[in-house]
Amino acid sequence: MTGFKEELRDKILGANSHIVIDDRTQEGIETVEPLVETVIKIPRVIAATPFIFKQVLLSSDNGVFGVILRGIDPAREAVVTKIGQNIVQGKLDYLTHPEVGTPTTNLPLPGIIIGVELASRLESYLGDTINVISPVGLENVGGVHAIGMTPKIRRFKVVGIFDSGMYEYDSALAYITIPEAQKFFNLASKVSGIEVKVTDISAAADIAHEIEGKLGFPYHARDWLKMNKSLFSALKLEKIVMFIILALIILVASFNIVSTLTMTVLEKGREIAILKAMGASRKSIMRIFMLEGLFIGSIGVILGLPLGLLICSLLVQFYKLPTDVYYISHLPIKVLPFDLILVSVSALLIGFLATLYPSWQAAKLDPAEALRYE
Repeated sequence: MTGFKEELRDKILGANSHIVIDDRTQEGIETVEPLVETVIKIPRVIAATPFIFKQVLLSSDNGVFGVILRGIDPAREAVVTKIGQNIVQGKLDYLTHPEVGTPTTNLPLPGIIIGVELASRLESYLGDTINVISPVGLENVGGVHAIGMTPKIRRFKVVGIFDSGMYEYDSALAYITIPEAQKFFNLASKVSGIEVKVTDISAAADIAHEIEGKLGFPYHARDWLKMNKSLFSALKLEKIVMFIILALIILVASFNIVSTLTMTVLEKGREIAILKAMGASRKSIMRIFMLEGLFIGSIGVILGLPLGLLICSLLVQFYKLPTDVYYISHLPIKVLPFDLILVSVSALLIGFLATLYPSWQAAKLDPAEALRYE
């Protein structure tokens, strides 16, 4: 669960920024550069860049799919997110210079970068052309005709393909430059918001609060955890439930310790009686059987820990996840010392509690009754 959570977090932060600033009025941000300069001066902020976020349709000769189209500044986006590192074909710089590195066409088409899964769906690859369609008619763009408002359609050249490792992003995300997005959506000089990268992702909520206080109304700053609150809350709950299930499994296994010690008390009744007749106290008898139970539990922990770690290492190498079902393509494993200590101590504690009843039965054994038929 720890590995899955951290892997998922890294994938999300690879394609998204730590903090997103937007306009509460939903009208977009017009004075962009002064805001970016203000944000960068705030302590613990590394970089900031504007972006545009809209839903469109992408079409090729082989299909039509709805996607999220992001308008970005390639130079600054590479610093804020990991999109530049995720590109497996082409380059991020080709967005601003689509004629470089890809087969050229007779028409000077703008560039677009799409995910590897989306490229497979559209059967469009580096150098191919695809159509970007606005699903809603745009004022002063498509126009209103006798048949109704017509959507705007524009051709783009595929200048890059990225692989983020998350099916959701690779199948439904595309990038173009901010000027092309503003032109296509008729936004003039407006953008949807500002992406921010910080030094410490665990302090992103505090930094977002500081940014919001610095900028004031109508700007709103949200950190990555707040934007994915339901997902990570579910993962946290699942980890707690997983620990409870594991504890119950260990509890059931501890019944073996109870039965083993109970049989030992029955078999060693004469020896216990002799010890008590020689002056052994109830506490010393209890201590003997409690130590025996702890010894059994300790052997289980000593053998179980390396066996569990071995299974984890095998799962990492050989077990793959279906990417169309899960967010990631492989089973991530990350073992924390705290988790190992917590599970081991819990197992030993449950094993110790399992020794109490048999030890108490042995301690209260009457020597006369035990030796009557000997």
